[in-house]
Amino acid sequence: MPKKINLAVIFGGKSGEHEVSLSSARGVMKNLNKEKYNVIPVAITKKGNWLIGDKGAEYMKMNEEKIGKEGAISIEESQKSVTISDEEKSLSNYSEGNAGAKIDLVFPILHGPFGEDGRLQGMLDMLGVPYVFSGVLAHAVGMNKPKAKIIAAKFGVPIPGDIVIKKEKRYSLDDIIEKLSLPMMVKPSELGSSVGISLVKTKNDLERGIRDAFSHGDEVILEQYIKGREFTVTVMGNDDPKVLAITEIIPIISEFYDYKAKYEDGGSKHVCPAEISEGDQKKIEQYAVSTFKAIGCNDLARVDFLWSEKNDEYYFTDINTIPGMTPTSLAPEAAKLAGMDFSQFLDKLIEGAMRRSNIE
Repeated sequence: MPKKINLAVIFGGKSGEHEVSLSSARGVMKNLNKEKYNVIPVAITKKGNWLIGDKGAEYMKMNEEKIGKEGAISIEESQKSVTISDEEKSLSNYSEGNAGAKIDLVFPILHGPFGEDGRLQGMLDMLGVPYVFSGVLAHAVGMNKPKAKIIAAKFGVPIPGDIVIKKEKRYSLDDIIEKLSLPMMVKPSELGSSVGISLVKTKNDLERGIRDAFSHGDEVILEQYIKGREFTVTVMGNDDPKVLAITEIIPIISEFYDYKAKYEDGGSKHVCPAEISEGDQKKIEQYAVSTFKAIGCNDLARVDFLWSEKNDEYYFTDINTIPGMTPTSLAPEAAKLAGMDFSQFLDKLIEGAMRRSNIE
C-alpha cells in the first residue's frame, strides 16, 4: 500500500473572510480520501496565531456554529485556545500544537489577505514546503483587482472602466460620478467573497460605499456598472489549463452576487453549464484561459465576468486564485459537471501540485 501523504490543511487567517475559510476547509477535510492522506488541520486565528494538529481540529469544532457567517467569530473568541500572549509571541513561538509528522504538502484554504495574496506562499517557499494552488506572484496580482484587470486587458480581455482611490489621497465624488456615472460598483481593492462591496445609485450611497470599502483596506476601486448577466469560469491545470465549466450566477436575495447571495442557502441560483451560444462559450473560455495564463496561475482559479446587454461583450472583473470550497461553492460544482466528485476533484488538485513540486 502506498505511503499516506501528510497533508496540512491551513485555514482561518487574519482577513475578513476568516469564517468563509473555515467553511471551505471543513468541506475539503470532509471530502479528502482518508486512505490517501493523513490530514493535519492548521488553524490561523484572527490575530495570526497558528494552532496545529489537534489544536487546529479543536478550533474548527469550537466555532462550528459560526462557520460561514460573516464576522461571527470575535477576535476574543478566535484567541480562546491560544496560550501564548501577544507580548510573548515571536518568530520562534507563534504556533502551538504538533503536526505529528513531516508535512509533505500544504493545502492552503485561506481567502483574502494573508492567505490568498502571496504572503503565506512566500513563507512556505522560504521553508521549502510545497503547496497546492498558485505561487507568490499570481496570488499577489490576483488579489489586487486593479492590477489583475490591467494584466487581463494587456492580453486582449475586455475590462470595465474604473477609478482607483487611496485612503490618504484627496478625491472628488462629483469627478468620479462624471467619469463613471451612476450606478457604479465600489470594492476594496484587495478582498474577496464580496466583503465590503456595494452597488451605489446616489451620491450619498457612493460616499457611504467608499467609507465602508476603506474599512477593509487602504485602496478602493470604483467600477463602471455593467447591466446584464454574471458568469464565472473554473479553470484547472498547469502547462495546458482547461475550462471545467462556465456557470451563470443568478442572485436571488440580492441585487448582485454579494456575501449573502454567495453563502446563504438559496441565496443564488447557479446555471451550470451556462445557457449561452457556442460562439459565446468559445469567447469566454478563451478570455478565462488567457487571464489564467497571463496572471501565472497554477492548479485552479475561478475567473469572473459580466456580460453587457448594452454591447453584447464579456468583461473580466475578478480572479479567485483560491476558489471557495464551501457546500455552495462554484468550483466543486464545475468539477462535478466535468465528471469528478469532490474527493476526485481534490485528488486531481493534489496530484497536479505534487507533480509540479516533483513529489513522488
